[in-house]
Amino acid sequence: MPSHLRAAPTKSALLALNRQVRFLEQGHDMLERKRELLTRVIYERLRAYRRLRRQARAQLETAYHWLALAQLRMGGQMLRHAVLGLDPGLAVRILPRSNVGIEYPAVTAAALPLRPVALMWTDASFDEARIHLAQTAVLLAQLGESETALWRLLNAQRKTQKRVNALRYNIIPRYRQAIRVIRSAVEENERDSLFQLQRLREKGYGA
Repeated sequence: MPSHLRAAPTKSALLALNRQVRFLEQGHDMLERKRELLTRVIYERLRAYRRLRRQARAQLETAYHWLALAQLRMGGQMLRHAVLGLDPGLAVRILPRSNVGIEYPAVTAAALPLRPVALMWTDASFDEARIHLAQTAVLLAQLGESETALWRLLNAQRKTQKRVNALRYNIIPRYRQAIRVIRSAVEENERDSLFQLQRLREKGYGA
């Protein structure tokens, strides 16, 4: 990309460049507002993500506690037999969602009612483990949605920041520099024209 714009030193070119730079400034202002909005949404999402991550970590520790207790009381082989043929414990629905023009998958997850297992030698800790694991899966689904949305918003914010910087520090300054050069050339041409006209008048008066 050239460091300066090339345009004919004419009034029409000057008017066209002025229109273009006004359009670019409007685009810069819109992108700057979008960047600020994205930054605000990102901070809100980040707080929600950190809260969900803490909840998921605590819930995961509780679920593993009950799972370890069930394995201790029932034994690994009995626990594997007990989980065979179990109905799904989670209902998940994924739909597209948009925020600030950024699309991401919206995950809706809910734990299904617990059905008893008709097997001997099962322990109450087995049901507790199932309940807490389902609750953990719900939180992890919400955490996955939050993280995906956060990364997409961050990516959009970085792209918007690059465009804002390109307009502010590169494109608009080059247009303004071109306007100054052309305006100076047009004014110089006008002075030359006035000087020549004055000389012609002086010659005409002296004739």
